[in-house]
Amino acid sequence: MKFQQLKELFDLPLFDLIKKSREVHDANWSDNEIQLCTLLSIKTGGCSEDCSYCAQSSRHNSGIQVERLMEKEEILKRAQIAKDTGSTRFCMGAAWRGVRSGTKRFDQVVDTIRDVSKLGMEVCVTLGELGPEEAEILKEAGVTAYNHNLDTSREHYPNIVTTHTYDDRLNTIRNAQDAGMSICCGGILGLGETNDDRLKLIEVISEFNPQPESVPINSLMPMPGTPLEGSDPVTVFDVVRMIAIARIAVPKAKVRLSAGRTQISEEGQALCFFAGANSIFYGDKLLTASNPSVQKDLKLISQLGLSAKQPNPNMEAPERECDRELSPCCAAE
Repeated sequence: MKFQQLKELFDLPLFDLIKKSREVHDANWSDNEIQLCTLLSIKTGGCSEDCSYCAQSSRHNSGIQVERLMEKEEILKRAQIAKDTGSTRFCMGAAWRGVRSGTKRFDQVVDTIRDVSKLGMEVCVTLGELGPEEAEILKEAGVTAYNHNLDTSREHYPNIVTTHTYDDRLNTIRNAQDAGMSICCGGILGLGETNDDRLKLIEVISEFNPQPESVPINSLMPMPGTPLEGSDPVTVFDVVRMIAIARIAVPKAKVRLSAGRTQISEEGQALCFFAGANSIFYGDKLLTASNPSVQKDLKLISQLGLSAKQPNPNMEAPERECDRELSPCCAAE
């Protein structure tokens, strides 16, 4: 969707916007199911990037303890626990700029992915920048989806990150798509951006060809020692509006109510689900920030008459629409 279309939607009274987003949701997702995802940091801290929001950057004095790449046996143990407690997608994140084939750490991660994929859950990874070769290897190893958020608009991005560019991120997404992986790509609210920045982010994401399989909507969790530690929190209505906009703009994607759920009441989360969210990160921790407890989440889902979506580890990536203009994330035909 184009920016002006998104702006017209955004300017609607909130209930009118939600009415439209709910219609889109019901037309594409009639199952009343919520995807439960668990995110595990398999390598924490010591990242060379300077992302202003991230406690894992070595450039910030956040107090995060640097940890080496987790052993495969421990990752498999955590994955099994996630499966046993209801998660259907297991996401592994590593605080790296990127990965390169032929290196020890990449080979270790690929070996771990092969074993995690045998557990019957969808497998998602976020490892930083990918080249075409690395993307192909990850797909072959069993990765269902690659997470690579754009965070904010192209215009605001240099205010948040200077060690890589917006195009670097778009190139990684293109490489993952060309390898046949689904894309999980969203943004973060509360980075000092304007409403126009938020809409420009959704505009770019909606014009991916194919569109992302899932779109996480994160709220900044200001971390001590980072440049954004004193940022004002976003409101639940900010989150609801962006979920509704994302649902309309990317109708067939899972829209994930992601980081920042600890700041949203159960009533607020219910409104997010009604506006079009149908996926959450689930568990006691989300990388370096806390997350609502497992039992609390399950109780809320039950109270709302919703259920957990079953895993689909053999899910095919969305197909490229050849009859529309190629987006920046599509390789030239």
